[in-house]
Amino acid sequence: MVRLTLLNAKLPGERGLIGSGINVIIDDGIISEIEFVGQTGAVTIPSRVDTDEEVIDLGGRYLIPGLWDNHVHFAQWAQTRRRLDLSRAESADHASAIVAEHLALRAANYDGGVSEPVVGFGWRGTLWDDEPHKDLLDRYTGKTPVILFSVDLHSAWLNSAALAEHGLSSKTGLLLEKDCYALEASMRHVEDETLDDWIHEAAQEAASRGVVGIVDFELAWNPGDWRRRIQNGNDLLRVECGIYPEHLDRAIESGLRTGDLIASTGGLLSVGRLKVISDGSLGSRTAFCAHDYPGAVGPARRGVLNVTPAELRTLMTRAGSHGIESAVHAIGDEAVTLALDAFEQTDSTGTIEHAQLVSIADVERMAGLEIIASVQPEHAMDDRDVVDTLWRNRADRAFPLAHMLDAEVELVFGSDAPVSALDPWQAIASAVTRSRAGREPWHAEQCVDIESALEASTRTRLAVGEPADLVALDTDPLECDPQELREISVALTLVSGRVTFQR
Repeated sequence: MVRLTLLNAKLPGERGLIGSGINVIIDDGIISEIEFVGQTGAVTIPSRVDTDEEVIDLGGRYLIPGLWDNHVHFAQWAQTRRRLDLSRAESADHASAIVAEHLALRAANYDGGVSEPVVGFGWRGTLWDDEPHKDLLDRYTGKTPVILFSVDLHSAWLNSAALAEHGLSSKTGLLLEKDCYALEASMRHVEDETLDDWIHEAAQEAASRGVVGIVDFELAWNPGDWRRRIQNGNDLLRVECGIYPEHLDRAIESGLRTGDLIASTGGLLSVGRLKVISDGSLGSRTAFCAHDYPGAVGPARRGVLNVTPAELRTLMTRAGSHGIESAVHAIGDEAVTLALDAFEQTDSTGTIEHAQLVSIADVERMAGLEIIASVQPEHAMDDRDVVDTLWRNRADRAFPLAHMLDAEVELVFGSDAPVSALDPWQAIASAVTRSRAGREPWHAEQCVDIESALEASTRTRLAVGEPADLVALDTDPLECDPQELREISVALTLVSGRVTFQR
């Protein structure tokens, strides 16, 4: 039996009672005992401690269940950390100037020469006064291929050289939705060993923020990729692996069912849900809505459906008949309505991913159908100005977290990394405050309490018999100023009683 004892921990919300706290005994990755220490200041060290037992003194830090990020694209998160950062671009012209600056610096440093492609990430062009166009890039880039992915990964902006290299045609150099996904997928030619090293580094960073588990919606054969990584020593996170329609037959033939553990991974890898991207994104004006976007004309004036309702029902029916639940990406209110229709008509269960604009009636339907809302509160802060521009007069039902809680919809939080940073504290802070960088709270009526935000970010409890997925914090999250949540300090992270991060 492997035993770990955590001494001198506190429970959040104790309001600083001197000497109050707990000792937690962990046997074989499971919490076997919780000893409550009185308020006298005395420390009780269990007499049954064996010589080979590990003891960690938490020194009065606050112990909470480990945090989950319920929506990530982990390989993309690892890769975009190495791409040209365009998040500071204030216009299309500014973005092209950032590329020019990067090329000049690279040429000066002889870093592979200017013929190597430039891949950038993170631009937000929705509120720019000018439009992305290949001509803006061509001014500076010549024969160097340049591909710039938007922060939502639903748009890619290419120069003429990149279009030619990839055999693509576009009058503007802008690719949307399926064309963008196909391009991004074609660029994943990093060797497995190199990519796995990057992913291990990203997993270490996640553990340092108290993350014990992720739901990975990378567009790849995730069961095989993560099994390889875990077997090669990347055992820092629990992973629930999503399945895309192109891999559905393979998953069925392999006998995978939602919730099953995958063999030879130490209980760290489990089967997730079928991911179907039903519509686009707000930033690319492709989220499918009940009303037109301001000034939009043509067939895409309300956004884009990537699958028809009939196709969605067919996919969900086939998956459900083989024990695989569904996770439907739906951002616009009409896309949410169609997703709920499909859940109801196919008698399926699962999640709606994002649910950024939701009608009042559909919040109630979601509760009645027991569909989980997998949401990313940090996106509300990223997109508040875009919502006020593109979804004006409907912003009161954008990111309606409090309304969902009031209706008893189950919420789970995520980041959608790399769209937002893989850091649950950012999501928690945005949900609680609806504010960032000193701005006034945005639709404060949709703020949720810290207890609900933590519940949406965890899967276990601090209780006997529960997995020892735990995090020790320097600050009590229930008692601190909500504005401090973004910077909360993690001292220790445990997955199944194993230390995955220790400061």
